[in-house]
Order: sequence, then structure tokens, then C-alpha cells
Amino acid sequence: MAEQNKYRMKDEPISLDEMKQFLWGAATRLRGQIDAAGYKEYIFPLLFFKRISDVYDEEYGKFVCDGGEDYARAQSANLVNRIPDGAHWNDVREVTENVGQRLVEAFIAIEQANPGKEIDGCVIGGLEGIFGPKDGWTNKAKMPDRIITSLIEDFSRYDLSRSSCPADEMGQAYEYLVGKFADDAGNTAQEFYTNRTVVTLMAEILQPKPNESIYDPTCGSGGMLVKCLDFLRQKGQPWQGVKVFGQEINALTSSIARMNLYLNGVEDFSIVNGDTLEKPGFVDGSRLRKFDIVLANPPYSIKQWNREKFMNDKWGRNFLGTPPQKCADYAFFQHIICSMNEGNGRCAILFPHGILGRNIEQDMREQLVKSDVIDAILGIGDNLFFNSAMPACVIICSTNKPQQRKGKILFINAKHLVTRRNAESFLEQSHIDEIVSLYQNYTDVEDIAKVVSIQDITANDYKLNINLSRCLGIRFLTFRSMD
Repeated sequence: MAEQNKYRMKDEPISLDEMKQFLWGAATRLRGQIDAAGYKEYIFPLLFFKRISDVYDEEYGKFVCDGGEDYARAQSANLVNRIPDGAHWNDVREVTENVGQRLVEAFIAIEQANPGKEIDGCVIGGLEGIFGPKDGWTNKAKMPDRIITSLIEDFSRYDLSRSSCPADEMGQAYEYLVGKFADDAGNTAQEFYTNRTVVTLMAEILQPKPNESIYDPTCGSGGMLVKCLDFLRQKGQPWQGVKVFGQEINALTSSIARMNLYLNGVEDFSIVNGDTLEKPGFVDGSRLRKFDIVLANPPYSIKQWNREKFMNDKWGRNFLGTPPQKCADYAFFQHIICSMNEGNGRCAILFPHGILGRNIEQDMREQLVKSDVIDAILGIGDNLFFNSAMPACVIICSTNKPQQRKGKILFINAKHLVTRRNAESFLEQSHIDEIVSLYQNYTDVEDIAKVVSIQDITANDYKLNINLSRCLGIRFLTFRSMD
């Protein structure tokens, strides 16, 4: 026990910078052992395991102080996250052989001891499956005992209880790690990482409110969901009542999203692992479930999807038409519109700019424009897609546009509002503030914003490219349409 206490440093708060340095240092132990794209499969589960073990100890210790050991044992059954006997971090740390197998056994025991609750057909909370795929831990050629033991010792140096590492700090460290893994892994990371400054912009445009429901149909690591909660936290508004939902096709990435939400202090959420187009995870009888806010960065122009099934979609998601096989963007778009609450639903979707003017989607785009659901289209700077220079846009939609906005779409050309530093492009807070102000004011501003009527868009063959505004008397930079 004395050796164990040498590492734990109880009651010593961890600075955010120290936490980031420690986490990335632990990850670099895997260099040369596995590909960078695989770091997340090992570091995130260990971080989560250490966190819930230390929080368990922290809460158990409070019970001991309140009423002694017998009282603490009785109360521990009511803790939010329960850790069965033999499945604590310290139990695994004592093992010297077959460490990976012992770790997997602890993961399974914790998952089984913490089932979620089924509410309205959705599983809320719980830890079932949260540690993700487990085969890699028992592959000794890939992860020998010495590597796992060294990682466990790295994490054992720090106390990750709430008193030492509050939820907001833990969440920031987790998001830092997500970004570092994305950067180190290269293009393979795009499936689970969206530029966080763009996500902040989307959240500030949508203005989440306490007790609203928030949904991301392609949630990746959960960054968009967390940013909406951060928006409320920073405003000093209650965020605990917000209901959070997401779906993610990649099993490991969906687990990472769940860990992300837990480590940010969220407990009322449901993340479904599955294909959103093939089998939407949130339904209400014969309809899709409706949400107040939808944010998304759908996978760009996927070609492998069940177009034939979507053509006869039982959820009515092909109301604009069926997209071409080689480009499912409008399938995701229609899913998102169908998922918006009819009373006050709003969405922000990050798309490549090509979706605004491709000839192959002309008929669907015509129906979309006529539906008057689009509120604004923002053309944002280059290189804001991860590891891609393609132009991007954010499309803002609303099911209940204010009267003064009906029959109109605001176009904003914010391509110049971007900073590039150390081969990284991002939006500064001043850029975000300016774009949000332009959106909220909803008026013409020379060379950057133009309110365009649906009649004028119709006259331009329903093209929504930012450069269509040049035909309407505003000098915007030209974006090339990708047919």
C-alpha cells in the first residue's frame, strides 16, 4: 500500500496543462508498438477506468467519514457508477502476468454492473459496452504485459478524482487528447474529429437553452454535443437538464463519445452504435424522434450505402427525393430535417461546399429551397475540414423561421475569417463573434452578407453556391461548384 500511495498524490489538484502533458506522454509509450490511429483504442479506456475508480474511492471515502465502513459499504450500492469487487483499478494494478486479460475482465465486470435504463425505447446512461472493443488488450504480440503495466503505472501517478480534476477540466483534457490523436493519426482520424472552433461557431449560432434536447446523427467522439453543453456552462445557465442523443457507426468511436460525455459530467444521454441511414437509433412509433437542436458533420459523399432501401424509406426521409448512389449527402440532410422538432427545431450542418450546387442534386435542392426551411448558409474558410483543403459551409435550418425571415435565405461569405498557424486552420473567437453577429442581424453587409429571396434563388436555377450572390449585386469570392 505504501508503494501505491507513492504514486497517487492524493488531494493534489492537477493543472490542465499538466494533465494534457501527462496524457500525451502516456500515449507516446505506444509509438513503435501500434499505429498512431490505434492509440485511442487503449488510452481512452484506461483514462476512463482510472477516472471512475478514483471517483468511486472519493465518494466511498465521504461515506466512511459520514458513518464508518459499514455505512459506506451499504451506500456504495447506490453510487452512479458501481465498481464490483475485484474490478477496481488497484486490483488490476497488482497483476503481473496476463495483465491485458485481467484488464478486460475488469472492464466487463464494470459494464455489467452498470446497466442503462430504457426510456421511450432508448437506453439512457449505463456503462454497457463503454470500454469498446477488447480483443487488442489480450493480443500479447500487440500489447505485451510490459507495455500495459507501464501505462497503468503512468496513470497511477495521478489522482483523477473530482476534487483533484473537476469535470470541466477533465473534459478539456479529453478533448485535447481527441485532437492530438486526430493530428497524429492523419486522415484516418476524420471519422471522429471535427474542427472544434467550427463546432463552437455552430453551437453559438444555435443558442442551446436549458432542458432542450440535442442530437447528432453522426456524432463521432461527441465533440458537438459537449460544445452545446459548454455553451450553457459558459453562460452560467443550467445544463444538467439537457437531454443528449447521438448515433455513431463506428463501435470504438461511439464508446469514445460516451466516455467523453461521462467525463464532462453528463449522465442523461444516449449514444447508439449503428448506421443512421440504415437503421436510425431514435424513433417514436412510425416516426423519427424529434429534437430541438441537431448538429452534424456527416461523412462526405459516401458511396457505400443502401440507396434502394432509402428509396422506399419507411421513416419518410426521402421527401426531397433519393440521392445518387455515389453521393449520400442529401440522405443525411433529409434525415436531419426529419429529426427536427416542428415547433422550434433548428440545425447546423457542416458540409463540403459542393452540396450547394451539384447538378446531380438539382431536383432535391429545388424542393429544399421551396420548403423554406433553410435559414442561412455560411461559407467558411479553407482547410477547416480535418486534413482537407476543400471549401466548407455551414447550413442553418429552422422549422419555425421568424416572420421577417420567411421566404429568404441569408448568405454569409466568411472565407476570410480564418487564421492559419503552424499548419493548422481555425476560427478565432473574434471570427466566431463576427459571424454570429451577422447571422443574428440578418441583413445585408457589403462584401460579406446578403439576404436573398427565394424568388431570386429560383431565378438562378436553385443554386445555393455563395457565388450566386454575385448575380444579385454583391461581390463575393467565388466558390467552385463540384459537379
